[in-house]
Amino acid sequence: MDQKTGKVLYEYKSHEQLRPASVTKVMTILLIMEALDNGIISLDDQVPCSEKASSMGGSQIWLDTTETLTVNEMLKAICVVSANDCCVAMSEYICGSEELFVEQMNKRAKELGMNDTTFKNCHGIDEDGHLTSSYDIAIMSRELITKHPKITDYTTIWMDSLRDGQSELVNTNKLIRNYEGATGLKTGSTSTALFNLSATATRNNLSLIAVIMRGETSAIRFEEAKKLLDYGFSNFEYIECSKKDSIIKKLNVDKGVMSNVDAILEEDSGALIPKGNSKNVTSNIVLNDTISAPIVKGQKLGEVTYSIDNEIISTVNVIAKEDVKKLNFANMSARVIENWFTLFR
Repeated sequence: MDQKTGKVLYEYKSHEQLRPASVTKVMTILLIMEALDNGIISLDDQVPCSEKASSMGGSQIWLDTTETLTVNEMLKAICVVSANDCCVAMSEYICGSEELFVEQMNKRAKELGMNDTTFKNCHGIDEDGHLTSSYDIAIMSRELITKHPKITDYTTIWMDSLRDGQSELVNTNKLIRNYEGATGLKTGSTSTALFNLSATATRNNLSLIAVIMRGETSAIRFEEAKKLLDYGFSNFEYIECSKKDSIIKKLNVDKGVMSNVDAILEEDSGALIPKGNSKNVTSNIVLNDTISAPIVKGQKLGEVTYSIDNEIISTVNVIAKEDVKKLNFANMSARVIENWFTLFR
């Protein structure tokens, strides 16, 4: 999947419901980042450890009920070594209980259109009915990495430590060390789920997400993810079509206090295209030569379409850069007086 557009470049059984294991944590991390954005928590908050959190099995950093870690440290442990105990501690800190946090996970999944997904816990330890699909994993991975790019500060850590160096952390995602442009994102494995991975990487302004589920071995999931990423980077490129606020034209304004207004692009736009086709991109601008006042800043004045071989790949609105009031008796008189003084100055 292309990160910017969400376009699927290759898929196989992408909606088959399977056990995600610790790739579940992509949603857990997303909710933590959203809580940070909304001011519900801060990176410096001290997070306690409950009996439940300390008793988690699987991958963990052996949290103790007598200690606290900051949200920053919890995120590091979750992203780098997939700490189940830290996930539960964070879920309780944000929502009061893991159960309420899981309700939020499922609510968020529905909002994102993850129709193959039901979460039963926040960490991914096997549980009946705890299911998702490779497509849904790509959806939540895209939401996390595009809306919260700072998460790569954690997901690209190869080695680090906590507790003043007493707890060593080594990333479970081996691609971080051996795949060019790797930015994350999350591994997961259990004896039932087998080996899963959501892998993200960026090269030359193209950012991709590759999801592997039920790999037979850890090595296989990494190799298969590499194949998918290599396919995307070899066959596609992302091009910038337009830059926000670029002036397209000065349009004449009829009956306005100003005789013209800048017509600018409303937003950045780009497109995912087959590699090597950028020279074939054409643009078509549709605008009126003259418009009538009043004009409101941001008012749509036309649009620009970008195409390859007559197939539209991107469309962006052209808008007014500023307000232009309609000319009336009062401001017409003011203009005449101003011109008169200028003439005899």
